[in-house]
Amino acid sequence: MKDHIKIDPFGFREYDARWLYPENINLLGIENLGKGLGSQIIKNTKKNNPRVIVGHDYRSYSKEIKESLKKGLMSTGCFVEDLGLSLSPMVYFAQFNLNSDAVAMVTASHNENGWTGVKMGIKKGLTHAPEEMKELKEITLNEIFTKGKGNEKIIKNFQQVYKNDLIKKNKINKKIKAVVACGNGTAGIFAPDILKGIGCEVIELDCKLDWTFPKYNPNPEDMKMLHAISKAVKDNNADIGFGFDGDGDRCGVIDNEGNEIFSDKIGLLIARNLSSKHKKSKFVVDVKSTGLFNTDKVLLLNKCETIYWKTGHSHIKRKVNLENALAGFEKSGHFFFNQPLGYGYDDGINSAIKVCQLIEDQNQKISEIIKELPNTYQSPTMAPFCKDDEKYQVVDELVNQVKKIKNKKTKIDGQEITEVLTVNGIRFSFNDGSWGLIRASSNKPSLVVVTESPTSDDRKKKIFEFIDELLQKTGKIGEYDQKI
Repeated sequence: MKDHIKIDPFGFREYDARWLYPENINLLGIENLGKGLGSQIIKNTKKNNPRVIVGHDYRSYSKEIKESLKKGLMSTGCFVEDLGLSLSPMVYFAQFNLNSDAVAMVTASHNENGWTGVKMGIKKGLTHAPEEMKELKEITLNEIFTKGKGNEKIIKNFQQVYKNDLIKKNKINKKIKAVVACGNGTAGIFAPDILKGIGCEVIELDCKLDWTFPKYNPNPEDMKMLHAISKAVKDNNADIGFGFDGDGDRCGVIDNEGNEIFSDKIGLLIARNLSSKHKKSKFVVDVKSTGLFNTDKVLLLNKCETIYWKTGHSHIKRKVNLENALAGFEKSGHFFFNQPLGYGYDDGINSAIKVCQLIEDQNQKISEIIKELPNTYQSPTMAPFCKDDEKYQVVDELVNQVKKIKNKKTKIDGQEITEVLTVNGIRFSFNDGSWGLIRASSNKPSLVVVTESPTSDDRKKKIFEFIDELLQKTGKIGEYDQKI
């Protein structure tokens, strides 16, 4: 029997689990993952029959994976409550609404077809961080399983409960025409209904569920998706365009003129809007985010503090929780609103609602609101291939190289490196506020590269060229997914 269990150890990533299915994990491997997770939940909750909320996204194979995961969970004594087809934030919400002990959502988010995975959490509003993932990996691979008798309950109509919760708290009076793009992913059966429910006029784009993702991956950082939203906004003379990822926890934004607004800038606009009502608040942003948070006059006037932290929904979520921050913003489009604005987890549709409220509060077009921010030139998030078993070592070497360059006062495009931040890879900054970032991806065999300059587009490119040259010299870098 043991010979048939397939489960690649590299699938246990920093804050969720992801595998190519069935190449790197099979159904027996998934069942063992369920046994591992169930055993971990029982160990941490000290309950024999903890209640675990389970859901799955709309991929052709997600349902069969969920069934195997449930089988594993129940064999340890867990009482499984199955919501059926879900978004990740709907599963997180259910933990509060149904007061359960843990959650497990079968999704590979925006990864290409062929990938599967599980997002999971025990403490309400938080998902597994590296410590929990390490514990889960050890329990699962060493088969240190608890034995028990669990059961299963199907929770009916929870989609409507989740939709109603967001609608009733967030009605808007201003008529906002919004393009809602879902890339044929699961958000298609949620986002249009909720945004119509709060009072928006909705233009649907690729909201019909289709697990082949015929046009592009549902990923609001994907240029193809952003261009499609941009065209729809212009064609329909819309006020705003929203793009949601495969499991609905992220949101991308296109303004009324068809221009992409990177999520960190949207985060800054929302933070500004909130700071006047919530003075002396803390905000947490990830290391891929714009440097403008540090210098923003509105945030400084309202005595708000911004903390730059590790990229990854689990890291930012935990930091928001730990610091009791009002909100957290991640460049990839994960936004986290703490009490009184939310439960602390990431919900792409709630993020879109906050943007609608921003437009209503400011009573301006989003393109006018964004012009109030200083102009910066930002690269997209670029991911050059780097093997999973080499990527962290490559980044460590580059951290040392960049530190040496700083110490030698070597100039890049006429600028010396003035500051180095190493909470997550390396983010190095210059006097003029320009910066570059190199870090290892947490969920794919790749690195992550981002650059930004408030000075010029040319400087942004020069910083990228400097990074790319360092990377190419390692001999361990493959193709980029996209480049400037």
